[in-house]
Amino acid sequence: MDALNIIEDGTYVDATFGRGGHSARILERLGPSGRLIAIDLDPEALAVGRERFGADARVTFARASFGELGELAEQLGIEGRVDGLLMDLGVSSPQIDDPERGFSFREDGPLDMRMDPERGVSAAEWLAGVDERELADVLFRYGEERHSRRIARAIVDARAETPITRTLQLADIIRSAVPKKAAARDRIDPATRSFQAIRIAVNGELEAIERALDSALEVLAAGGRLAVISFHSLEDRIVKRFIREHARPPAASRRRPAVPFSARLREIGKLVRPEEAEQQANPRARSARMRVAERRAAGGAA
Repeated sequence: MDALNIIEDGTYVDATFGRGGHSARILERLGPSGRLIAIDLDPEALAVGRERFGADARVTFARASFGELGELAEQLGIEGRVDGLLMDLGVSSPQIDDPERGFSFREDGPLDMRMDPERGVSAAEWLAGVDERELADVLFRYGEERHSRRIARAIVDARAETPITRTLQLADIIRSAVPKKAAARDRIDPATRSFQAIRIAVNGELEAIERALDSALEVLAAGGRLAVISFHSLEDRIVKRFIREHARPPAASRRRPAVPFSARLREIGKLVRPEEAEQQANPRARSARMRVAERRAAGGAA
């Protein structure tokens, strides 16, 4: 909330509403003329939001991906007028905790993993059609899984025998493919990275982050703040690279002439990590990272 630098009559976007924790805090700081746009792709999240904040005239709900921020801003007439944009990336706790959503490898449920169960293909459908090489690439690239080829081969072999439609079914296949010594050395369940990778692929999450960040440059007002919370290195690298690309001139090189650079963002503070007390109170915050930037006025110096 401090990073967003909230002003009472400002316009703010919670691009990943979830269950409204951040939105509630923003509304506490907004005055009667302030405005909050709450975005989420999950119909269950929006149902909770409308029940919780539906009577608040300052709130506008939108069922969309945060990757559709640019189009949504144009529809709502808030391009260049947003004073703060918050993105809390990844899957939400209620989604993980509901076995029927298919995100968890600890409880059995249908292998879905879609943020919006009514959009796109489920994880089960995706796994049924993806070829082995692409699957291995996804596991390695999105899950940083060292045993991606072994796991991909195990999944392909298993689906040849019977369709993979349940979360525990997939988790057992993955665990059986990871060498026992490697699994013993690791601090996390062997299925963790593969489930993350498949979820990212099914929902197009990294592409959505890139689209949303690009849109942020057009949506934010001069002086508006961008705050992004990420939970793994792939997300954080995209955010870090984006902010630096628009806040700092490119490194000088003898091979290419210098070009004029006009900074569109200003980095605010350093990378923020959860303190020990927060990690103990909420273990899921353990890997959280927050980066903050401010939109410069046109022609801002680097």
